[in-house]
Amino acid sequence: MYSLFLKEIRSFLSSLLGYIVIVVFLTVIGLFLWVFPGSFNVLDFGYANVDGLFIIAPFVFLFLVPAVTMRSFADEQKSGTIELLLTRPLSDMQIILAKFFAAFSLVLFSLLPTLIYYFSVYQLGFPAGNLDSGGFFGSFLGLLLLGASFVSIGIFTSSLTDNQVVSFIGAVLISAFLYLGFEFIYSLEWLGSVALFINSLGISAHYSSISRGVVDTRDLVYFFSLMAFFLLLTKFSLARRQW
Repeated sequence: MYSLFLKEIRSFLSSLLGYIVIVVFLTVIGLFLWVFPGSFNVLDFGYANVDGLFIIAPFVFLFLVPAVTMRSFADEQKSGTIELLLTRPLSDMQIILAKFFAAFSLVLFSLLPTLIYYFSVYQLGFPAGNLDSGGFFGSFLGLLLLGASFVSIGIFTSSLTDNQVVSFIGAVLISAFLYLGFEFIYSLEWLGSVALFINSLGISAHYSSISRGVVDTRDLVYFFSLMAFFLLLTKFSLARRQW
């Protein structure tokens, strides 16, 4: 499993894809936080916080994470190496987890440089250090869990097809629905008392909860359950090839 994990990491870093994902993510976030005028701009806003990072990043992830995961199994199926991969002395779940952690590692690599924004704003505060560190690191954890959830969705859609574009579009649509769809349904007035339950099914409610700096067990259970659900679906998707 570890050798497959390293192979996937090398595959990302030996192509332009890994570097493009990291550069695009940091460039987009950096432009909104420091260059483009508006409420997300740290210098224009006048307060020592980087909330804009955690508002913008999920929408960037909606497209970048599927771009990372779209080739996970789709490329293997198109090239015909999926049979060779499945005959290795690894269980289907070990193969899935190796690809999952490799893709998540790339997401993590893209997030780590954003800590520079934290230290910059920390020093820019008046007085220095006048920053809600708890809220920042809670939001950072939430963003990691959000990224991991999108990775599990992308791995699943990649296992369904040998077309990377179809995998990409499927991952974007499912991720967008889970992140925004339930919140939209929640806003419908006629749902009444059921609305709160429906809202709790969406990613956005739990991401917002963690972003307040309070790590609630219910939010952690939600994210890990969501990841486990899509990884299990991926296992079933691979198993159907043997039927």
